[in-house]
Amino acid sequence: MNAAPVLAPAAQPRSAAQPRLRITRRGRAVLMTLIAIPIVIAALFFALNGGGAMAGNGAGVALEQVTIEPGQTLWGLAEQYAPHSDPRDFVADVVNLNGIVDVLEAGQVVDIPAQYTN
Repeated sequence: MNAAPVLAPAAQPRSAAQPRLRITRRGRAVLMTLIAIPIVIAALFFALNGGGAMAGNGAGVALEQVTIEPGQTLWGLAEQYAPHSDPRDFVADVVNLNGIVDVLEAGQVVDIPAQYTN
């Protein structure tokens, strides 16, 4: 028997090796910025909204309500309810408490802050 020699398979040419992904310094900075932006926005959102006080129904605070008469002003109420205080402070407190944006109208009910009621 005449056996033919077994030849090793011919070496196949390898395809060019794929280069590894390389990130430059600028690329890393861009990538980190894109990752950090949502984290910073979320942190700001929780920091700004997380510390809010919960409003109650005011059951523990005694407020006096006054119905505004024709011609009556907040300055006049300040003289009546806080004669020894600065009227500007009283007016500012009443405006903030009641959310008064415009002028007072006759028949409007206004809450007087507890610090001015006896």
